[in-house]
Amino acid sequence: MTRAAAPTIGVCSWSLQPAGPAELVERVLACDLSAVQLALDPVRTGRWDEIATIDSLGSSGIRVLSGMMAMEGEDYSTLGSIKTTGGVAPDQTWTTNLAAAHENAELAGRMGIGLVTFHAGFLPHDRKDPRRGVLIDRLRELAVVFADRGVAIACETGQESAGTLLGILTDLNSSLADRTPKTTVGVNFDPANMILYGMGDPVASLLALAPVVRQIHVKDAIPTTMAGTWGKEVPVGTGAVDWPAFFGAFATSGLNTGNGVNLVIEREAGDDRVRDVIRARTVIQSHAR
Repeated sequence: MTRAAAPTIGVCSWSLQPAGPAELVERVLACDLSAVQLALDPVRTGRWDEIATIDSLGSSGIRVLSGMMAMEGEDYSTLGSIKTTGGVAPDQTWTTNLAAAHENAELAGRMGIGLVTFHAGFLPHDRKDPRRGVLIDRLRELAVVFADRGVAIACETGQESAGTLLGILTDLNSSLADRTPKTTVGVNFDPANMILYGMGDPVASLLALAPVVRQIHVKDAIPTTMAGTWGKEVPVGTGAVDWPAFFGAFATSGLNTGNGVNLVIEREAGDDRVRDVIRARTVIQSHAR
């Protein structure tokens, strides 16, 4: 019997704060990695030249595991501000975000990127909330836009409980059942976000969402001590994520069996991102089997 390939370890391009593709390559290689999740919007808007980005990554042997789409107008300064401005929820940015999605889908298709992730925004916990149907419709539209270019999408965890997200995706994917498998919407699982938003235990949440997990962000955090405020992101291995238990759940749920669920390190704070990414890579290699 052929043994399934192990998940690939990569890093989020934005975590390394590169000014351009050449600097991204330099910093990825400094982390002793050869894969990235690529922020698409710098390429989409022309701040990064598309051909130069493809050539720089390709000639350095760096694989693009997935893309990331940022939503217009998101304000992460407080929990209240991101609830108002995040993801597909705001009516005032939806038209802009839909147009950007079309462009990012075309870009991902040209670059051969099979998965794009983003924050959907705060999804209603109450099934009777009238906004729930609006957001499901918007996510359905995004799913079709990307699937038409051969690209799947995944929503990042954190802003709602695992149960709420699973309920939303169950209803959403049921409405897409007559389309191709690429149209099914999955989850980009970020354990630290569960802690930062106070939305449940990362290990239990991973097990609950395992059937729809398409990628994992490796990130750590400590919870807030004051209701209504952010927790704090910290280097992997120094926060509240129980990494031995997390990677145990990763294995027992079957996500580690070469099914395309890769481990992508994300770091959004700190003064030495390369050092912190190397630390995270070491934690992964110590626990992931």
